Amino acid sequence: MPSHLSADHPAAQPPGSGPVEALISQTRRLKGEVDAVRRDTPAGGTDPRERWRRALYDLALHQLEDLDQHLAQLRDDPLPAPDSVAPPAPRHDSLLSRVGSAEWNLLTDEVNWSTELYRILGRDPAAPPLTLDELPSLVLDEDRPGLTAMVTGCLVDARPIDGEFRVVRPGDGVRTVHMMGEPVLGADGSTASMWAVLRDVSELRRCRRAVSETRDSLHHQRHAAARTEHRLAVELQEAVLAPRRGPLRLPHNGSRTLDLAAAHLPPSADAPIGGDWYDALDLSDGATLLSVGELTGHGVGAATGMAMLLGAVRGMAMTGTEPGPLLACLNRLLDTAAQPALGSAVCLRYRPGTRSAVWAQAGHPAPLLFRGGTGRALDAPQGVLLGATSGASYGQAEETLEVGDLLLLHTDGLVPGHAGSSAVHRLLGLAPRFARAATAQDCVRAVMSEFGERERQDDACVLVARVTS
Repeated sequence: MPSHLSADHPAAQPPGSGPVEALISQTRRLKGEVDAVRRDTPAGGTDPRERWRRALYDLALHQLEDLDQHLAQLRDDPLPAPDSVAPPAPRHDSLLSRVGSAEWNLLTDEVNWSTELYRILGRDPAAPPLTLDELPSLVLDEDRPGLTAMVTGCLVDARPIDGEFRVVRPGDGVRTVHMMGEPVLGADGSTASMWAVLRDVSELRRCRRAVSETRDSLHHQRHAAARTEHRLAVELQEAVLAPRRGPLRLPHNGSRTLDLAAAHLPPSADAPIGGDWYDALDLSDGATLLSVGELTGHGVGAATGMAMLLGAVRGMAMTGTEPGPLLACLNRLLDTAAQPALGSAVCLRYRPGTRSAVWAQAGHPAPLLFRGGTGRALDAPQGVLLGATSGASYGQAEETLEVGDLLLLHTDGLVPGHAGSSAVHRLLGLAPRFARAATAQDCVRAVMSEFGERERQDDACVLVARVTS
């Protein structure tokens, strides 16, 4: 890039006006379109998103304004020679009011500044231009080492200059100046002079700071909202689910024919809470309803939907609705919900008099039956995901249990990194430990010990029921 001031390196002639005029027209048209959108964006208010968008529009307009004026300068080539008569003062917002140039001749100690550089650096145009040794006196103390390093690198190592520093202009406060320059080498390869173009980028930096500050404010607001939603979802889930620690206590001091325990495994770190549930309900006819399930989605919406489904399960079970028809009702409930969602569930009704377990499933892993140190998954009746098909029906299956049998109901994600048959295989591998366990709570502890400490992307539930005499 040639010097604009060195007599030994004359500036290149401007290109033809036709192509540049076309670029100017395109730039101004785009600038007008951006400004029109910007005017429709609120300038104030408390919404960080709106402030961030407005700041981005302001920054884009400043950059388009600079591009427009750069192209105009390229078309007109208005830069005067250093010793020419100073032109009339330009408008405050023009490019020439923010860009100046200089050359320092190291052989003759001659220094040439353009008229605009005096204004940029807050110097009296009648005063002599500053030498490279004097230039740091205008710069803020903390920026002087950086300027000195740039100039030294250019003079000693012939490195181009490209950096910023701040100056204090009388009556105008601190301004940010961007400096670009190159050394001019003599015949012996040493640096004969140095030239530079200096630009006042204060408004550009102000716009970028505004964008950064509003972006940070928006991120902070989003994080705060996410934390609040996470806390509300956790509180709602804790309020709905049965206690997580110790054996489950059925209402009304039930017949104690089942030893029950359950646990909810939350997702790792601050991952959003899902809509998983477990439940055990003592019914008026002496039967017990066990259920586990999950609803798609995360956060307060999923937790609210889960609470709605679980409430429906309890209500219909208390009226004597069998597991298959109960799931069909849940399917209709999700099908007519305002917010579309999918769910899966297992409902199992245990009658202690006959030790029979009648159950149905909706796109959910089948219960696992452990007996005599081995385990297997129950053969599942037909049933699609809740909310997937209008008018779906759900089949039922029946299993006769024995004293000492153990049923394990769970939701997807209980075994991190494994799903389907792979997860079932790993759970069935706990059969020897279950056989040695004295209570259902010991079995849940075995599950937690094996899978509870691993990283998981979603929450999960496990419910264990052991048949007692």
